[in-house]
Amino acid sequence: MRKQINGVLVIAMMMIAGCSSNESVAPSGGTATNEPTPPPPSTSIKTGYGFDQWQQGPLGDVFFDFDSADLSSDAEQQLKDNADWLKGNSPKSVMIEGHCDERGTSEYNLALGDRRAKSAKEFLTRLGIGASRLETISYGEERPFALDHNEEAWAKNRRDHFVVK
Repeated sequence: MRKQINGVLVIAMMMIAGCSSNESVAPSGGTATNEPTPPPPSTSIKTGYGFDQWQQGPLGDVFFDFDSADLSSDAEQQLKDNADWLKGNSPKSVMIEGHCDERGTSEYNLALGDRRAKSAKEFLTRLGIGASRLETISYGEERPFALDHNEEAWAKNRRDHFVVK
């Protein structure tokens, strides 16, 4: 019985060792070549929701620290710039979208995104923008700007995004 178990273990180890290989496999329908792999694209961040609007919109996004709805000095400056634009375009209204990175539960991130959007709205109203021109919504983690799963992407996803209506 002991010889049978040892024999089975030896065969299993040989099968596992036989499965590991360093050879490259050609894609189906083709042959293997020694051509080098093309370099990755110049940007390391895959973009998602809001990228096109962020690049083209008149209002800049506001970014937040991890697990925070507090406005940094950079965020306050961006909101002042946004307020200047809104004052010069008084019939326009804005939807402030609160966003989070993927860490945390969906429920928590929806609440955090809501606090972030309301934080920006309160700051803009203190600068003289009518509250009736500002709406808020939270998307939590549901509409990421950057699709990667690292600190750089998460920092880009912790934001308020402004959509002119």
